[in-house]
Amino acid sequence: MSTAAVFTPVVVLSWIRTVDLSAHAISLAQLLFMRLKWAKNWPRTTNASFWRVTRVYKAAVQQTLDILFLTEGKEFLTSTDAVSRDSADRTIIAWDFESAAKISNQIFHERYTCPSLALHPRESVFVAQTNGNYMALFSSQRPYRINKKKRYEGHKVEGFAVCCEFSPDGTLLVTGSSDGKVFFYNYHTARIIRTLSAHKEACVSAKFHPVLPSLLATCDWTGEIKVWQ
Repeated sequence: MSTAAVFTPVVVLSWIRTVDLSAHAISLAQLLFMRLKWAKNWPRTTNASFWRVTRVYKAAVQQTLDILFLTEGKEFLTSTDAVSRDSADRTIIAWDFESAAKISNQIFHERYTCPSLALHPRESVFVAQTNGNYMALFSSQRPYRINKKKRYEGHKVEGFAVCCEFSPDGTLLVTGSSDGKVFFYNYHTARIIRTLSAHKEACVSAKFHPVLPSLLATCDWTGEIKVWQ
């Protein structure tokens, strides 16, 4: 297995903790790394008075770690910090968007929390990053069965909120790692294709540029951000 880097850093910057959206005080580089999933028709105004609560979903857990809308937006998933003694109960919850009803809370039965979720861009599957140092693959259609024959392992999570993401064409699965590396997995075989020594501290996110797939953005636990090409 080759570990040669396929990307070289082209931008390195420090995270700006306060960003004024209303004043348009955002650079392109900052936009690349904000952990937001933008809608296609994002409203032009960001005034607080524009937003209103339309639904409230109660998961009866202490923390919700991530939210993932499924295809067509009729259902969405949340990952939580709820882990029981014998199995994970409510670790991943499926919700009906319209009714706010829980569809299922018995999706993932292993004793690990899942800090992040990622939807495949072309197939009806999603992955869950786990604190068991692997990513689990699930169907995104009811009853959201786990693929027991395939898991993506080799990177380390170790309690960090490490994010994962599919490439725009769905052939690669990329994730950060607590040792500062970025791991590239072949989606179909679950094998590690390459690793990239990106940061000295834990790498908590790696994102492909949505228009320029040759660009990869990474950030670490200390706030360092890099753009690779």
